[in-house]
Amino acid sequence: MSNLKPDSVIACLDCPDHVQAVLEASMWAATRLQAPVGLLHSVPSLQQKAAVNYSGCLNIDDENMLLEQFTTKEHLSNCELKAQGKLLLHQATTYCEQQRQKLKTYTLHRHEHLNESIDYVDDKAQLIVIGHNVTCKSTLSQLIRVSHCPILVTHAPFLPPTTALFAFDNSPTSHKLLNWLCKTSLVRALTVHIVMVGKENSENCDALREAYARLKQAGIKSKKALLDCRDVTSALNYYQNENDIGMLMTGAFGQSRLRELLQGSDTKKLLGSTKTPYLLFPKV
Repeated sequence: MSNLKPDSVIACLDCPDHVQAVLEASMWAATRLQAPVGLLHSVPSLQQKAAVNYSGCLNIDDENMLLEQFTTKEHLSNCELKAQGKLLLHQATTYCEQQRQKLKTYTLHRHEHLNESIDYVDDKAQLIVIGHNVTCKSTLSQLIRVSHCPILVTHAPFLPPTTALFAFDNSPTSHKLLNWLCKTSLVRALTVHIVMVGKENSENCDALREAYARLKQAGIKSKKALLDCRDVTSALNYYQNENDIGMLMTGAFGQSRLRELLQGSDTKKLLGSTKTPYLLFPKV
């Protein structure tokens, strides 16, 4: 029987370098969404797996030695992997409790690859939070491609944003993201910069103005900008850095595979270049 709770924020604890950042980002999001936090740890059932060092991944008041027993081995058996995961989830639960944010937390210990676990939580979760340096077989971009749920990618440390950059390109996915932003409480207290990269023509100006008006009507403090530049990634990075914006928000992999092959994926470039939390909305 599944213990997955509907409308949860799912914290993926697969990356030792980002466990604490993922927890803090998940608690930040869950507080705004008034949602429970599902602590997810995934490990496939294998005869042996290279050991992953989770010791010291959390700063908590007790049980600092819990995970060190697994750091001296080069490979771990299935039983040891399950024990390591159980201890990690226990430690993560303790960390959340010590933050005293009165959030409901629960654990999901899955014996499968992370991409399979994301498929399992996809339909019921409000948001999936994942560390930038995933340690699973799939790459970060592959995980994002298969998800139908918004994903928040975080670096360490997580810094709660007060501003966000919404990269709007007038595509069906960006309109769907716009609709979501107008309804969600996640960005309600943020200043949202809606930014379009493209020619300064009537079509782009009208689309940007209408999208900006939608945000304002939803009660979101907003600013708008149209950047006449051919390099989308460079333009967004420059604008974000110049305005000290704390979170990036875009549609995920909205280009055709042929254009990605010829020109490269803007999403993949942004994943590699941005150092702030990055919210990706699934492609329509």
